[in-house]
Amino acid sequence: MAKKSKKAKGDSSKTWSIFSTVAALGAARVAATGLSTGWKAATGKQPPKNPADPDVELREAVAWAVVSGTFIGLARMLASRRAANYYLKSTGELPPPLRKD
Repeated sequence: MAKKSKKAKGDSSKTWSIFSTVAALGAARVAATGLSTGWKAATGKQPPKNPADPDVELREAVAWAVVSGTFIGLARMLASRRAANYYLKSTGELPPPLRKD
């Protein structure tokens, strides 16, 4: 019986890893699309493709890095929290990395 519980824990951990990764990547993609649209509306220009490019004005590069990093990070965190909540409702327990000993 002990082998089954170890396998179930391993399967549960793999399922959570895949589920949380897909949720975070999806949220980051949606956030990036929204950010590009918002940047264009606010500045009238496309967001910098590579802020490290010397042709990009330093002020613009820093602003893009701050805005995009903040919003994409928040979107990923919120998606991971929603995924954990869904996992909890589906299985009755928290995902393996979030369980307290």
